[in-house]
Amino acid sequence: MFLILPPSETKRDGGVAESSLDLAALSFPELTRERRAALAALARVSRNATTAAAALKLGPTQRFEIDRNRNIRHSPVMPAIDRYTGVLYDALDAASLGAPERGFAGRHVVVHSALFGLVGALDPIPAYRLSHDSRLPDLVLRRHWATGVSARLAEHDGVVLDLRSEGYVALGPAPVRPDAAYVRVVTETPDGTRKALNHFNKSGKGRFTRAVLDSGIVHADLASLIEWAPSAGFRLTPSGAGVLDLVV
Repeated sequence: MFLILPPSETKRDGGVAESSLDLAALSFPELTRERRAALAALARVSRNATTAAAALKLGPTQRFEIDRNRNIRHSPVMPAIDRYTGVLYDALDAASLGAPERGFAGRHVVVHSALFGLVGALDPIPAYRLSHDSRLPDLVLRRHWATGVSARLAEHDGVVLDLRSEGYVALGPAPVRPDAAYVRVVTETPDGTRKALNHFNKSGKGRFTRAVLDSGIVHADLASLIEWAPSAGFRLTPSGAGVLDLVV
């Protein structure tokens, strides 16, 4: 079972003392070549602050992100699930996970990074800035990642639950098959009309992921996941081919 999460624009500073990026320590080693190319392209664009700010869509108060990118190879690392911050990751609250739950996350949660492709929840990564819509002069992210990421997801034998934003789905769609689904967070009005959410979309995904981690259940199929959801305070319902509505 895989739960695929989006990354976040914001990252936590710091990491394990005297550590640094080791591509060999990341999951999905088949993506190493693409990772090296993405790192090299980001290093090139980061040489010029003006060019980097435009490519990464950074405002005047975000120029520190360019220094982060310049120091990627030497800055300390920490597990991906701890590195990312923001609404989804605040709701997931990885800092309060116990050892069994963190181990479960390491086996069943992956994050789709624009820089590293798919990484395991416990993979050690540095702070960086690169988003799905960043415009690197000599590397088109969608073209760069789509084939490799999709292939890795298709190789997974089990449930694939896609909790990414549409922008990251475009960087590597999940397989189309009965045990894979894209999760859409919605609210339901009294007359039964459903509406997709924005801010609460991220919060709902974070809370749902945390509930899955706390349960420790590896679901054999989507039907099992749908049946379990109410016991954790959620409602999952099919909504068209390959789509599940998470009603909050």
